[in-house]
Amino acid sequence: MADPAFDSLSDHAAEEAFDGDFAADDVFEEMAPITLELTPDACGHRLDKVIAQLVPQYSRSRLQLWLEAGFVTVDGKVAKRNMTAYGDEKIVILPQSAPEDEAFKPEAMELNIVHEDEHIIVINKPAGLHHCPQLAGVPRAGIVHRLDKDTSGLMVVGKTLASQTDLVRQLQARTVKREYFALVWGTPKAAGTIDASIARHPRDRVKMAVSENFTAKPAITHYELIGSGELDRRPVSLMQCRLETGRTHQIRVHMQHLGFALVGDYVYGKQHLVSVFSRQALQARRLGLVHPGTLEACEWIVPLADDFAELIATAGIPEPEQV
Repeated sequence: MADPAFDSLSDHAAEEAFDGDFAADDVFEEMAPITLELTPDACGHRLDKVIAQLVPQYSRSRLQLWLEAGFVTVDGKVAKRNMTAYGDEKIVILPQSAPEDEAFKPEAMELNIVHEDEHIIVINKPAGLHHCPQLAGVPRAGIVHRLDKDTSGLMVVGKTLASQTDLVRQLQARTVKREYFALVWGTPKAAGTIDASIARHPRDRVKMAVSENFTAKPAITHYELIGSGELDRRPVSLMQCRLETGRTHQIRVHMQHLGFALVGDYVYGKQHLVSVFSRQALQARRLGLVHPGTLEACEWIVPLADDFAELIATAGIPEPEQV
């Protein structure tokens, strides 16, 4: 089903990072020193702002941390906080990696690559896959957004630091278009928008939950009913869900909050119905973004995974066309 939201991708907007997607501050690596020769037009400006303009591949907050920690020198001396540039200095930056980057280790596996070029890889991830292969010199293996272990479908990986950072900023600006298919128990209304903040569950730390707590972050899901059927003599509905934000477990939490848990969801669903399907019935089927290298609007669509397609056929729901 065509969605006009994919016809044009809006300009980037400055927004806070989403906990379900990686933030710009998560994208950094240990690399060779960066040397900058300031020019007279930098005179009178704060040093951190000047550096941020000259080294856009790193977020300003990350550069400030390095500056405060002594990893930035000015004419051979450690830079001080809130320094003013004179316009003829030599700046040396020593980028630092973070301990959490060590969690991303190489792992041999076969991948269904939908698109690959020198800047990005778009993968059709099968359910059950935890990690993508480590990309040399790119933090977090180039990954910019997560798919739950048992969610199948499209995800994009940046092959270079510049591409990864650009993609993360697109996610922060909510210009990356992500559309999912979900099979839920029950029959929701034809279409709607769920605007409900999400935070860690107050009693079960494995779960997320709709919350009004001050720690909750905005989460918005747009949904549309595609078709209805029956499983185990109970009504089910195939939903098209479009993410405006990318919180952890967002679609699963939002649909459960409405009273329509995903089929096969052992965390948020009804336990006596989990055996109907071996995983949550959720697939990232459409991805739209601005290519970080060419700046062109790109879009990819994949068919339903075999097990998902078989599930909706069993429910008597025709497989949607790829439009």
